Amino acid sequence: MALASPSQATVIARLREQVGTMEGRRDERVCPAPPVLAPLLPGGGWKPGCAYDVSSMALLAALLAAPSREGSWCAVVGLPEQGVEAAAMAGVRLDRLVLVPTPGQRWLSVVASLSGAVPVVAVRPPERVRESDAARLAARLREHQSVLFALGGWPGAEAVLTLDETSWTGLGTGWGYLAGRGANLNIASKRWSRARSVRIRLPGAGGALEAASTQVAEPADELWQVAV
Repeated sequence: MALASPSQATVIARLREQVGTMEGRRDERVCPAPPVLAPLLPGGGWKPGCAYDVSSMALLAALLAAPSREGSWCAVVGLPEQGVEAAAMAGVRLDRLVLVPTPGQRWLSVVASLSGAVPVVAVRPPERVRESDAARLAARLREHQSVLFALGGWPGAEAVLTLDETSWTGLGTGWGYLAGRGANLNIASKRWSRARSVRIRLPGAGGALEAASTQVAEPADELWQVAV
């Protein structure tokens, strides 16, 4: 029986993945990622000069924690509801954080200016981003070797990070409080043949993103699972 050959697109995707992995091993100038995500990323971190599409504001804050703790400045643009207390609980160093809550219609210029001075910039675009604008900003990111995290969609992103199978724990029948949230974190990249996933707790015991516990879960009749 003849074996089916992989399609040309599959072969190209696999080659890109292998090349990206090798390039990541050679390049030590990656932006730090949370330890639980490092094994899933080429080089163990975020690639300077690239944009990443993030689906959750809580996840976004957790991603800023690692570079912040390593001493990098981080900027957050267009997120007026992102409070400093929540950022601190996620592990972000407040003395390394720049907040621009309401940049107005010139938000793209604000992001471009910050990317020349701050190594990590996060933004929630107020409108659909045009591919031409994303391409111009990508050139500036490469020039200054900055990393961009975009909440809500970004054309040509290096990778897209999404959460699914989310559940909260900590509530009993008439007692308890929300103690932790578990979720699958999926990273899909145009350089990989398939997405990579890991089970996480967000927030973890200390508020930051961490690997999900391998302990056996409590019985279902004693614990509510609240999907969000």
